[in-house]
Amino acid sequence: MGRPMRIRAKADNGVTTVRALMAHIMEGGQRKDSSGKIIPAHFISEVTATHNGKVVLSAQWGSAVSQNPYLAFSFAGGAAGDKVVVSWKDNEGDSRSDEVTVS
Repeated sequence: MGRPMRIRAKADNGVTTVRALMAHIMEGGQRKDSSGKIIPAHFISEVTATHNGKVVLSAQWGSAVSQNPYLAFSFAGGAAGDKVVVSWKDNEGDSRSDEVTVS
């Protein structure tokens, strides 16, 4: 779905910091369109990040997260050249997964 995530991962002194910008509408289901009908909820509900296949982040989100959410986190370990994969699934069944190489 949509545009790829913009992900950066940098290792420094045994700690890897990951920053990701996810393109998603993140509609909360509270707003109305111009005709007065409620716009259905459409939001990312699960986020997972793996480092060389091992889960380093697992999160459940709700409708209160802003459009095009930004996520930053750190984990112990990681070195230049390792792979980090960030994936999400939304409440309508859409999903996306993107990979970055640690610098």
